[in-house]
Amino acid sequence: MSNAQWLARSRHAVWHPCTQMKVHETLPLIPIARGEGPWLYDFDGRRYLDAISSWWVNLFGHANPRINAAITDQLARLEHVILAGFSHRPVVELSERLARLAPGRLGHAFYGSDGASAVEIALKMSFHYWANRGRPEKTGFVSLENGYHGETLGALSVTDVPLFKTTYAPLLRPTHQVPTPDFRRAAPGISARDHAITAAQALEAWLAAHHATTAALILEPLVQCAGGMGMYDAEYLRRARALCDRYQVHLIADEIAVGFGRTGTLFACEQAGIAPDFLCLSKGLTGGYLPLSVVLTTDEVYAAFYDDLTARGFLHSHSYTGNPLACRAALAVLEIFEEGRVIEANQKLGERLTGAAEPIIRHPRVRDFRRLGMIWAFEVDDAGPDFSRRFFERALAQELLLRPLGTTVYFMPPYVIGEGEIAHLVKGTVAVLDQL
Repeated sequence: MSNAQWLARSRHAVWHPCTQMKVHETLPLIPIARGEGPWLYDFDGRRYLDAISSWWVNLFGHANPRINAAITDQLARLEHVILAGFSHRPVVELSERLARLAPGRLGHAFYGSDGASAVEIALKMSFHYWANRGRPEKTGFVSLENGYHGETLGALSVTDVPLFKTTYAPLLRPTHQVPTPDFRRAAPGISARDHAITAAQALEAWLAAHHATTAALILEPLVQCAGGMGMYDAEYLRRARALCDRYQVHLIADEIAVGFGRTGTLFACEQAGIAPDFLCLSKGLTGGYLPLSVVLTTDEVYAAFYDDLTARGFLHSHSYTGNPLACRAALAVLEIFEEGRVIEANQKLGERLTGAAEPIIRHPRVRDFRRLGMIWAFEVDDAGPDFSRRFFERALAQELLLRPLGTTVYFMPPYVIGEGEIAHLVKGTVAVLDQL
């Protein structure tokens, strides 16, 4: 079947995510037939460089042979089993390996199905921990301005992106947002570190007044992704950790988008030398293959639920919690990281892409070009109405999958992008900038 036939069937039957469906009356969907490495191919044979890793999930390319083999092997053994009252080899091995890799002593893994689920788990765990410890008044949550944590109701309550949140405000629990350390908001002449310190001082003032009723601070370490790839200095994380310790407030690190090498270290928190009380992971965890998320937490948190009373246990559940196929994919991803020395290789790859991006950096409409690890972003001046849609559409004509966040264009390519693909990405991006 052709693109046109699949497009018509999809528009009729599928309600697509994060989309005003009426847009597709004039902007056709792109039906994808197959993927290979960093490329996607439609049913008419046209290709697209997946420069955003299919919403930041694909680390080692589409149809990766090693991940394929791991899933195929597991499929012949066990596809799924309930994790309540049962266990299996892949979930045990994955939990052990994550505990060894994660910063600090995060030795207990609780599984969900996606990033928002992980955030819900962490929020509920923190609330329930304080109740079990005889502090039922600690029910509040604080997060950063312009932060994003997902679109289920709890996750949306701590999100601060009006496009996603405003409509559902009557359904949401009140939370508080403190100033973001995003360096784009720094006053002229102020360094990224000094701006982070100023933001941390605002957090300190808020916690001094409200810590008695606050369960946790949740943040995206180093990069606020959906908020326009806002990057900030690691000093904020160090001070936030110290403040949470001082005021007895949990620190939840939402590394759903920034974990697994995206910021240049396996976990972003490593760059600050700190460990959170809860670490939320998803997206790259399975290399973009299967839905899986996990919340890692400490012995102290785990112990607060360990009791003879059922009601003191954490009674949260998902039908596909700890799915064996997804866990085997995640184990294969971690093996690729270790055996391929991916973090070290990405340092050189990132430098090559940044060097090749010089024509973008010099473009007269580009400002605030920035990079952290394997994330690149820049703002476009004089963007005009419907910029993100127009850029997306013209990028497709250049065989590029790029989805700007407002007027922020970003690259988050798979780690297998090669020299030819880098040149293609830069050339196509410059061409789109020239056209708009």
